[in-house]
Amino acid sequence: MDALIHDADTAVGIRRRPDTRIAGFIARALDGADAVLNVDALTEELPFADGAFDGAMSLFGVHQWGDVAAGLREVRRVTRGPVVVVTCDPKLVRDFWLSAYAPEVLDIEARRHPPVEDIAAALGGASSVHTVPIPLDCTDAFNEAYYGRPELLLDPAARQAGSAWSFVDDGVRERFDESLRRDLASGVWDARYGHLRTRATYEGSLVIVRATS
Repeated sequence: MDALIHDADTAVGIRRRPDTRIAGFIARALDGADAVLNVDALTEELPFADGAFDGAMSLFGVHQWGDVAAGLREVRRVTRGPVVVVTCDPKLVRDFWLSAYAPEVLDIEARRHPPVEDIAAALGGASSVHTVPIPLDCTDAFNEAYYGRPELLLDPAARQAGSAWSFVDDGVRERFDESLRRDLASGVWDARYGHLRTRATYEGSLVIVRATS
């Protein structure tokens, strides 16, 4: 992405390695915007003039905002071009195979993410929602990135990159580890989900909400 990125705040927590293919999808949604505001954590008032930016984006951040609607309206105020929000559609979160092993984690994910309709309504203007294809060898660290590589989620460090895991107790994590290891060893996981190992991309709950004024 050749745009000038201005961070509204410094990201907190584990650093993730963005996948270049997903980044390209985001860049296309920004439609050539030059000066782009990148909003992770958000205070209720941004220190910028109306229409100061050609575009704005928030990547996996809105579910952590105190007042999502107010925050999005503020982003819209300072942006004259497209606003791109990468988030999870809570209606689709539980459709992932992880629900068979750690349903509590996906329940938390579904509760934390605001409905995509609410995001679009807060941004106003013309909006659209697009599913983001996740590549099989995705380099980013979130649950669905391992859709065809379940063994990697047995690594606590991989799980730690997904904040929902921090909200469940040790019993949930231990049960997940034991049951997934058992089903991988016995072939049960592959009998149910093995087709995902060769699927080039996966379309799950990861979406882009794009709005133009």
